[in-house]
Amino acid sequence: MPLRVVLVAPRNPLNIGAAARAMSNFGFSELRVVNPYQVAFREAKSAVKAHGVLQNAREFSSVAEAVADCTLVVGTTSKGHRALEHPLRRLETGARLLKKKLAHAPVALLFGSEKFGLSNDDMSHCHSLLRIPAREEHGSMNLGQAVAVCLYELIRNPAAARAKPEPRKSASAGDLERMTQILAEVLETSGYVHAGVEGSTSLKIRRLIRRMDLSAHDAEVWLGMLRQILWKLR
Repeated sequence: MPLRVVLVAPRNPLNIGAAARAMSNFGFSELRVVNPYQVAFREAKSAVKAHGVLQNAREFSSVAEAVADCTLVVGTTSKGHRALEHPLRRLETGARLLKKKLAHAPVALLFGSEKFGLSNDDMSHCHSLLRIPAREEHGSMNLGQAVAVCLYELIRNPAAARAKPEPRKSASAGDLERMTQILAEVLETSGYVHAGVEGSTSLKIRRLIRRMDLSAHDAEVWLGMLRQILWKLR
């Protein structure tokens, strides 16, 4: 995706590294940094397996320069108490608009500094704003975490979550009956089952094993374990 992740006046190199790591996690590589707060961020240890993103990050002296090649600029903000002059959308809605635009044009997603967020001047470069639906009592998030949440929403595929897992091969009735017989023999040999209740115990074991809904592989494992226990008991 031609997404530019733009960090405006970030203060902590570890947060920049965490943002780069989140970008690498979700398949984004274009990091832009505006006026970092006197930090040497390119060696941040928090950018685990994402040092390429940091090394290729571009620095700019203004938001205007950082977003100049983008056709859509979206800022992130907590709900807060400011009077906003832009449409403010929840992340789910804002992400859908971003993905639609990203299909054919570069887009910038702006994140403000850890201490102040985006200023009014920063926001003036945006077409719209989005917010992560955190609770009002604690609406702001760590910079790296906020980047991760937003990028995950961009790549999230609801259809994939609804996909059915591959069907497993269930244990056969024959395997389950062999388990029943061996387990009954183990219990009898160990002294757990007395002669007077032997028949009812076998019925209970048979029902218990079928309630386990074992796969063919798991049934083989259980059979192997029970055979070994029986061998040791004898």
